[in-house]
Amino acid sequence: SGSQAIKALREEGIQTILINPNIATVQTSKGLADKVYFLPITPEYVTQVIHSERPDGIMLSFGGQTALNCGVQLDKDGVFEKYKIRVLGTPVASIVATEDRKMFSDKIAEIGEKVAPSAAVYSVEEALRVAERLGYPVLVRAAYALGGLGSGFASTVGELQALVTQALVHSSQVLIDKSLSGWKEVEYEVVRDAFDNCVT
Repeated sequence: SGSQAIKALREEGIQTILINPNIATVQTSKGLADKVYFLPITPEYVTQVIHSERPDGIMLSFGGQTALNCGVQLDKDGVFEKYKIRVLGTPVASIVATEDRKMFSDKIAEIGEKVAPSAAVYSVEEALRVAERLGYPVLVRAAYALGGLGSGFASTVGELQALVTQALVHSSQVLIDKSLSGWKEVEYEVVRDAFDNCVT
């Protein structure tokens, strides 16, 4: 999707600057982006590129979890405001609302959607209390984590302690959900633009 975004921006005559540490990807191919920086996606390196290049806008949603986390931190640090950079695509507030497990759960409840009972926890002790209340098995999910790091199902106190301990290495917040194992999952995606055109 990042390559497609770069192509679309190029078609609109917009200069693109790509930061990607992976030299073996289509995105970094010669002739795609106008400039490519082979740097880690960290607030420090991205800030250096921003300082040097002075872009008008930035797209955070094409670099996976690493870019999302970096963008949230840059916003917190005031980098976008300092350099007058507009976040294009998904706003930072929406990224935070979907990555923060408790905030996301609260937003879903706000619109009346039914979800599995859950609670955000910040320690193994809290996780044990929540699991006792919800009943085993439970699903453990770390917030702001890459590729589901620290996530999994726990059917016993020992499994829960091990999973939550691992999850807290990657994130300060962990969501404990009542397991819905055995249920059928159906995904439905809608993409909508600023003019309310939808594709499903």
